[in-house]
Amino acid sequence: MASARTDNRLTGSQSFVCMGFSGFFSKTVTSPLEVVKIKTQVGTYHCKSGFWQSFIVIYRNEGLRGFWKGNLTSCLRLFPYNAVHLTTYKKIVHLHMDEFGFISQWRAIFAGGLAGVAAALVTYPLEVAETRLIVQNCRERTYIGIAQTISKICRNEGLNALYRGFPLTVLGAFPFSVGCFTVYMNLEKLWQETPSRFTPLQNFINGCIAAGVAQTLSYPFETVKRKMQAQSARLPHFGGVDVHFTGMIDCFIQVVKTKGVLSLWNGLTANTIKIVPYFGLLFTCFEMCKQVCLYRNGYIVSPLSYKLTPGVDQSLGPSELEEVRRYLRNRNFASGESSLGNRW
Repeated sequence: MASARTDNRLTGSQSFVCMGFSGFFSKTVTSPLEVVKIKTQVGTYHCKSGFWQSFIVIYRNEGLRGFWKGNLTSCLRLFPYNAVHLTTYKKIVHLHMDEFGFISQWRAIFAGGLAGVAAALVTYPLEVAETRLIVQNCRERTYIGIAQTISKICRNEGLNALYRGFPLTVLGAFPFSVGCFTVYMNLEKLWQETPSRFTPLQNFINGCIAAGVAQTLSYPFETVKRKMQAQSARLPHFGGVDVHFTGMIDCFIQVVKTKGVLSLWNGLTANTIKIVPYFGLLFTCFEMCKQVCLYRNGYIVSPLSYKLTPGVDQSLGPSELEEVRRYLRNRNFASGESSLGNRW
């Protein structure tokens, strides 16, 4: 049995802000690795000479800003993605909880997978726009900005183009969820303490290992998905894709036939190097933001400490705790007035 990975001491808006800020920060820091990874997955000319050479080629052709192409789109996508994911996950988890508020490990995995699919469905056009912005040469731009990219794709290629490759997100979500949740929950047992008492270093280690395993398992699906997102007969060199195909199955076949099975993991080096700091920063920043919120809510004595506030029931939600405080203030005020009246 495992408890749902939520902290009832945070309000819904606080959880949303913590997730959004941590995602924005970690994505921005690791954007150069993400650009190299996606270009390698698609198969553009920038990445034909290996991992390290890719950085040099991109810098020479597009300058420093080439490493942050599509980053704004990726960051903005986080907010609706997190909102849908968090809402869906909580609803599914509450449906499967027992009377003590616990949920089995596999049901938690299932809930995470479904929540990820629902969030991806809502935000998938932004992911397609991100891929197109990254793959193009920013000195010879076809697309300018998020709105123009989505509008141009829809106008020239139809609405279906904004969801090209989406079934691969569904297929890839389950090995990712299984890997991430299974590893992360088992790592928690190794520390032999509750998740609320984990230090930022412990969260860093947990996040890195879980994300590394999960990404490796789901990586072939993402590679084919990125190729499908990038390919377009209306773009120069068909969007820079290194194989030509007519659909999802044909893409798998053409990649394996012309490039070999291992090419489904092209860009894994950049992804592995990126995912360690990305998920480490994601979990650590979230925990730090959560500490600030817990301090503001009155559960801990300092945002820099894990020490709990004496006399505060940690099982109470923020609104419940505020009601208790209000009651105590009113009672103290009433008793003060009573003693003053007796004196007179």
